[in-house]
Amino acid sequence: MTDTPAPEPRYVRCPSCGGPSLYAAENRYRPFCSERCKLQDLGAWASESFRLDAGDGEAGAPTPSNEQPRDA
Repeated sequence: MTDTPAPEPRYVRCPSCGGPSLYAAENRYRPFCSERCKLQDLGAWASESFRLDAGDGEAGAPTPSNEQPRDA
């Protein structure tokens, strides 16, 4: 058997603070760098600081650009 070297640890940018964060199973807070950053992000979602834009009309409501022509 040949011994293969362990892959280099992968670091990504923490979505909360922008600092380096280990992206591996050893980091229980990944992709965040710490519990503080993870909870800060959760709090932002819970307080609705982050929102997804639903557009001008109701979700799923037809708009003129996606209506099907009717056979008269």
